[in-house]
Amino acid sequence: MRIDWTTFVLEIINFLALVWILKRFLYKPVLETLTQRRAGVERILAESRATEARATALQSEFEHRLADWESEKANAREHLEADLAKERSLQLQALSVTLKEERERSAAVDAHKRQEIERELETRAMAQAQQFTTALLTRLAAPSIEAGLVNQFLEDWAKLPEPQLDNLRRAAEAENTGAMVTSAFPLSSEQQQQITTALATRLERGIAITFGEDRQLMSGIRVSLGSWHLHLNFADELSCFASVSVYAD
Repeated sequence: MRIDWTTFVLEIINFLALVWILKRFLYKPVLETLTQRRAGVERILAESRATEARATALQSEFEHRLADWESEKANAREHLEADLAKERSLQLQALSVTLKEERERSAAVDAHKRQEIERELETRAMAQAQQFTTALLTRLAAPSIEAGLVNQFLEDWAKLPEPQLDNLRRAAEAENTGAMVTSAFPLSSEQQQQITTALATRLERGIAITFGEDRQLMSGIRVSLGSWHLHLNFADELSCFASVSVYAD
């Protein structure tokens, strides 16, 4: 087979022309396009890596903040529980004090009520005793009982201390009045004379004496010298007994 060198050379020229055309108009733009795409991919990858790094940093920061928040929340819970325990303790102490005061107040009220009830019962008992005693002394009242009381009065008068006698003497001189002797039953002349002599002897002066009767005395006598009163009779003794009982309450 014989080679046609002219055709061969032309083919080579055509091939080189095709290669130059391809390189000039196809390969170079393709390479530029690939370079641009590679650069874009690299840029996207870089952006992705930066985004991922930022995301990782944000995640780490979030995790740290979450851990700090959990720690703060735990501390806040502990403080809250401590405050609640302290407040509970204070409230319990205050409640204990209040209950103690209420118990003391209730005990005081109960004691006061008991005292009032006891006082009322004592008052009723004293009133009943006084009524019973009054009824009994009224039944016992008689001239013979009164005679004994007059004799006892004269004995007590003879033993009356000097300081009290001085007061009676001054009252008799200042008021310049006589004495009033009241009895439940009429006094005999002998009894009147005994009383007159006893009063004049110890008062050391003559004194006008008026004798009267008051059945409310039941038995006994009452001697009034100005604003002073000496008595030994059932009615006055009962009144003194009732006054002492009320004062004692």
